[in-house]
Amino acid sequence: MARDDSVSANAKPQRGIQALESTGVLLEALVAAGRPLPLNALARDAGMAPAKAHPHLVSLQRAGLLSRDANGNFEAGGLSLALGLMALQRLSPTGEAEPEILALAQATGLSAAMAVLGPVGPTVVRLEEAMRPQHVSLRIGTVLSLVNTAIGRTFAAFLPTPVLDGMLGQEPVRMAGLGAEGHAATPPADYGVRLTAIRDRRFDTALSNPVPGIDTIAVPVFDHTGEVILVLALMGSSGSFETSFDAAPSQALRAAAHRLSWRFGAVGRARGMADELR
Repeated sequence: MARDDSVSANAKPQRGIQALESTGVLLEALVAAGRPLPLNALARDAGMAPAKAHPHLVSLQRAGLLSRDANGNFEAGGLSLALGLMALQRLSPTGEAEPEILALAQATGLSAAMAVLGPVGPTVVRLEEAMRPQHVSLRIGTVLSLVNTAIGRTFAAFLPTPVLDGMLGQEPVRMAGLGAEGHAATPPADYGVRLTAIRDRRFDTALSNPVPGIDTIAVPVFDHTGEVILVLALMGSSGSFETSFDAAPSQALRAAAHRLSWRFGAVGRARGMADELR
């Protein structure tokens, strides 16, 4: 029988160029740092001697993958930026987050939700309900309060003040039909302090409020411009899971947000999230 050369060739490991793979290690070290680095620091982070790293870095500059700032530190070059933007343009935030939502629900046994900021306010676009009935009064298309919900406050914390002020004027519309009747449509006196805390921790909770008997934890997902493009949340019956910042469900939620923020190009903010998770 004649041998199928294409099959046997595909079964073999493909050959690469070792020098280029070493160059890739330098690029990975720069991305991990999330900021321009001098030669010695970049070589150290890549586990490489400066004398060995320097020729690689010169070639990367010539190719346009790296450039040097006014202080001589290495940073992303024009070609790297063009490649990054091309990759970002192909990403669908909600599509990329879909596997994370499914994994969160399966791993925690809680309901997992994803919201975007729509024209009327924070809007639920994906909900994976827990296997155990939890009576979460949330549906795809639900528009959430910017004042009384963890998801809404997480969006509000990162909105420019004029935009937030304008959206708060529509708060009574968001309150309708959410099981939140009786809750204030105007921000409480400590609302600004609450939003500052959310910006600092990138995390918020809503405990049995606005829906009695349901607890929620929420975290933001950032894009390459530093804007919040998604908010992820876990929900369950009050007292059925830990809602503190360092509890296992919160850790899982924050890790998912970190992975997505990194994929959407929010290197600095994603790095901060990673530091918190250690």
